[in-house]
Formats: sequence, structure tokens, C-alpha cells
Amino acid sequence: MDGTIIVADDDRSIRTVLSQALTRAGCRVRATGNISTMWKWIEEGEGDVLVTDVMMPDGDALDILPKIVKKRPELPVIVMSAQNTVTTAVRASEAGAFDYMPKPFDLSAFLALVNKATKQPIVQTSVDNGENVAERLPLVGHSPMMQEVYRVLARLTHTDLGVMIFGDSGTGKEIVARTLHSFSQRKSAPFVSINLAATPPDMIEPELFGGDDKPSGLYVASFGGTLFLDNVDDMPLEAQMRLLRVLQEQDGDDVRIVASTRQDLQNLVAQGKFREDLFFRLNVVPIRLPRLAERLEDIPDLARHFLAESAKEGLPLKTITSEALDHLRTHIWGGNVRELENFVKRLIVLCPEDEIGVNIIRRELASHMELGPQEPKRYQKLSASVEAHLKHYFSLHTGVLPPPGLYEKIIREVERPLIKLSLQATGGNQLKTADLLGINRNTLRKKIRELDIEVLRSKKMM
Repeated sequence: MDGTIIVADDDRSIRTVLSQALTRAGCRVRATGNISTMWKWIEEGEGDVLVTDVMMPDGDALDILPKIVKKRPELPVIVMSAQNTVTTAVRASEAGAFDYMPKPFDLSAFLALVNKATKQPIVQTSVDNGENVAERLPLVGHSPMMQEVYRVLARLTHTDLGVMIFGDSGTGKEIVARTLHSFSQRKSAPFVSINLAATPPDMIEPELFGGDDKPSGLYVASFGGTLFLDNVDDMPLEAQMRLLRVLQEQDGDDVRIVASTRQDLQNLVAQGKFREDLFFRLNVVPIRLPRLAERLEDIPDLARHFLAESAKEGLPLKTITSEALDHLRTHIWGGNVRELENFVKRLIVLCPEDEIGVNIIRRELASHMELGPQEPKRYQKLSASVEAHLKHYFSLHTGVLPPPGLYEKIIREVERPLIKLSLQATGGNQLKTADLLGINRNTLRKKIRELDIEVLRSKKMM
């Protein structure tokens, strides 16, 4: 790697670490802890790449980024920030940044990004419309998995590419679709949504494209804007063929299609239940939304957000204790963010005090538990025990069906203790654990990561 890298960060230790890493990689480095010095060097023509933090002692670097882009359009700017929200990612993209890296980050990934910036020709675009985007963003969370979602969203704001959003029920797929629309060049045009899972199969094609009683459908209604196909895996093959034909015939950018699915569409393609040509047309840019179990560190932010939003909707204004937030993180939220939101609203109504404490959390979670607290009978077979739990679960939803996704929910609840106890039995030896479970070692590693299981090397249980 070659070139001069300007590093701007008010944290001396970060400047030192980055400077040493870049120097070892063969770069020349100029480091500063303030915006004024950074701007002086840029004006003087210094630097082949700028790496800058956002919040500095003398201002916000993103405020000056459009000015940097105008002065030095050939200069790649990498923005790094500990404020790891979609706001920062989108602001950086709109202001013309080459890329965005949330802190903390891996040094090797950082060096690879700087190396890419030194070699790739830059075409900067700045969209500085002066709006405060933070107030309009519905996405909440600082977890690493959500940071990656923010980075992808930021890169898509100036494109009309088709997007496929993968995620379980309740993870926020429609919110992401609306965010894509709100920060696109189509934001002044309609955002039209249809939930294909809730639409009768024989009505999907007329709803989308019109029929005898409906001269024009939702596709025409979304012209110039975005059409969101929620649960596209529920679209019948006839409607899929019609949609594909319309997309092939449309004049360039009449409608942007954003789709979502809870299923593995490639598996449906292999089964002949989803058209492969339509899949590739819709799945230009995939976005995977994590389950709440994969982003437990976001629960406090989400809970506070729902408290604030509920107050705006007219519910009483409540606060919540740190101990109560910690306890919320111990629950398995099978319904994901949507379930947490509904639970917080329930707490607001049921809690007589202005502050929600851990005791009411414990009490309400106990009654909220989807798989009842019944103790299995001694020597009872696993299948009988599971059946008893499921009977209790269905009894809690008297008169209505439980939320969709029950199969995966049950599998997850059995899978985690099975893998956890197997690891304990082998003293944390993953090779032996994989052999014990009869699965591939790579599959085991993936499951450990997805289920957030701590692996401790110790003496075997048996």
C-alpha cells in the first residue's frame, strides 16, 4: 500500500494505533485531533485518503464533508464513528463519503478498506439538503449486525436497484423498506405496500395489476415510487410470471421493487415454487435482518425508544430502570422486535408507577412466557414434555392462532440447550461436540455464533 493518509480523531490512542498500522503497511501518515488542522491540510492538497471520526472537539466532521468533496472531489473520505446508527451511515453517504466504518473495527478490515480507497477512482456525489435525518429514522440499535444493515442502506440511497429483505416475522422488514424509500430520490413519490401473506391467492394478481372490478392495481399506483412486496414467497406462480413480464417491459425506472421474505427463496426455487428468473431480478441486493436474539445489546435502546414513541401516541410517559432493562435481555423474544414493542406498551398500561422496575418485568414476563412454566413429569419422554408445553402455549392464545414462525421458534428453544449442554459435556471441545451431535464442525461453529453460546474450556461433565 502506498500514499499519504490523513487520520483525524480526537482520541490519541486511536490515532496512534491507526498511524502505526498504516505506517507498517507502507503509507505516510499525518494525524490530527481536530477539524481545523484537517481542513488546513486538505486545502494545501495533502493526503491521498482521509480517515476521519465524526465528533471532534471543534465540530462535526460530517458537516464539513460536503465542503471537502467540493474542494477535493478526488479525495476518498472514510468516515468512522462510535455513534453506530443508520443516521451516521446515511449522513456519511449523503455527504459523499467513500465508505463508513463503525467503531470498534478490525484493523485488517480497516487496512483493506484504505487500500481499496487508494486504488479505486472516486466519483463523489454530495446530497446536502440540510435536513435533519436523525428525526425521521425509525431504525434503532447499535449492535454489529445492525451496523452492517445501516452500511448497506447507506450505499443504496442513491440507487434504484432491486432489494430483497430477508428476516423473521417482527424483525422490521417494512420499516427497512420505508427507510430505503424515504432516503431515495423517489421519496416524494408513493410508497405502496402489499402483504402477500395476508392477501387471498386469487386476489394477488388483481390487487397488483388490476382486473374487471379494478382497472388499475397497486403497481400503477406506485409509479415513480416504490412497491413493497411483503412476504413475496406467498406469491402464486401465475402472479410471479405476470410480475416478471411487467418488470421486463417497464421503461427503466417506472417502479422500484423492494421485496421481503421469511423463507429461503433459493430452496423454494429448487422446489419449483418460486421462479428463478424472478428471484434473480428481485434479489439484486440482499439485506438480512437479524433476529432480536442476535442483537440483545439493542434491547435497552429499543425499549427506551418504544417508551418515548408510546408517549407521543398519548400513553403515559414512563421510564425504566437499568435492572429492568437487564432482565428484558434474558427473555427469548420469539416475536422479535414487534413482540418487544407490544410488551413495552403492555407494561406502560399495567405499571401504576412512573418508573418501570424489575419486579413488574419479572411478573409480566412470567405470564407472558409463550412456553409455560410447567415442570415435566419425572421420567417423562421428551416428546410428551414438548407436547405439554405446546398445549399450554396454544391455550394462551384462546380464540386466535399464535404468531407465525412456530416451527423455527420451537427448534431454536430446543437447539440452544442441546448444543450448550453438549459443549459442557465435552469440556468445550468443538470437534468432539460436533461428533457427538452428528453435525459438521463448521455447522456447529455457525450455530454457536447464531445462538450466542459461550464456549468455555473445562473438565468434561461426564
